[in-house]
Amino acid sequence: MKILNEFRCSFPADSANEALARAAVSAFLIPADPTAQELADLRTVISEAVTNAIVHGYRETPGEVGIVLRMLPERTIYIRVTDKGCGISDIPKAMEPLYTSAPEEDRAGLGFAIMQTFTDTLHVRSAPGKGTVLTMRRRLGNDHAEEA
Repeated sequence: MKILNEFRCSFPADSANEALARAAVSAFLIPADPTAQELADLRTVISEAVTNAIVHGYRETPGEVGIVLRMLPERTIYIRVTDKGCGISDIPKAMEPLYTSAPEEDRAGLGFAIMQTFTDTLHVRSAPGKGTVLTMRRRLGNDHAEEA
């Protein structure tokens, strides 16, 4: 895979850093000239991924969230969000709309559904006690707004 540009960062698993993640993806995407909708979609995707890592991966314990953003040929954006939290024991169940591992926090359980809607591909790799890796791709120019 040819990488045209890449950005990496990591930060403490604190909900205040969701804004940092959204800003990072915005700044990275500007040279690709995304539409306002594409930018909003990808900011939402990164926010959901980071929120999942913080809320479900670390469950109010200290940790770190990592992000890798890559610009690939044909205006394809690669996003990887990682944590070393508790992991996901049943990935298919976790990806079901309305399922949440934190019902006491009044969570909607739509994070994975949103990420799937606004990306072309979403892959989840996880192991209990080892953490989770979310890998997504979105080709700019594909109209996801009509699908949502």
